[in-house]
Amino acid sequence: MAQVPGQQTQLRVIAFGAHPDDCDGKFAGTAAKFVKVGAAVKFVSVTNGDAGHQEMGGGALARRRYDEVQESARRLGIAEYEVMNNHDGELMPTLEVRRQAIRAIRQWKADIVLSPRPNDYHPDHRYTGVLVQDAAYMVVVPNIVSEVPALRKNPIFMYYDDNFQQPTPFRPDVAVNIDDVWATKIDALDAQVSQMYEWLPWVAGNLDQVPKDATARKAWLSRSRGGRISAAVRATLVARYGADQGGKIQHAEAFQLCEYGSRASIDQLQKLFPK
Repeated sequence: MAQVPGQQTQLRVIAFGAHPDDCDGKFAGTAAKFVKVGAAVKFVSVTNGDAGHQEMGGGALARRRYDEVQESARRLGIAEYEVMNNHDGELMPTLEVRRQAIRAIRQWKADIVLSPRPNDYHPDHRYTGVLVQDAAYMVVVPNIVSEVPALRKNPIFMYYDDNFQQPTPFRPDVAVNIDDVWATKIDALDAQVSQMYEWLPWVAGNLDQVPKDATARKAWLSRSRGGRISAAVRATLVARYGADQGGKIQHAEAFQLCEYGSRASIDQLQKLFPK
């Protein structure tokens, strides 16, 4: 069972995304590995996803996407996938939504909290990063969101990998080989039909390339989601897994330590994150 170093407790991980498929794309592989070693994992979508489609929207789309993430959670084996009722495309870093983030982190009794960095092409992504950052200290302040007991120890806050360079590029403090759970990650993403096979291909202009057959469609998804491992992430993989294995890994997820929250060392992160 995954445990917090020095404690006899189950490791508890909560991952935030702006939309109902965001955690899956950035963290599903590592989440599946956390589950395998006995950690309790929860995903949170800060918006309900009610704008992310070219043909439908509003409550009908929000309900569809809620159902999709519940199936994704089942396929991953994670404990819970919460969808907050904030409108897609209209997220702002307000006090009320900050309180929602604080409440979720406290209720989960999180040891590790993950989110986007607050620099991204999508305002919802940016503001999710800001909201979780702003919650990082407040989760230990008893007089804030006082109806939920404050955490006695601040969690470790981490950022997902991204390719944005301004104001600073992503720094991979820990990287996880997900080759052995790649099929599981693709299976989880496959549950997000409205996004993986409809909305995102439509936005990218390649909707006509999505196969109709379910097996071929999933293979197409695996190819399109494969991507290239950056030089910085590759170096972190080599440092963690050794030159031979680290140089051959095809699929990985990487994470940067946030300056807020608990200041874990790189050695502590290596022990906490599954290999």
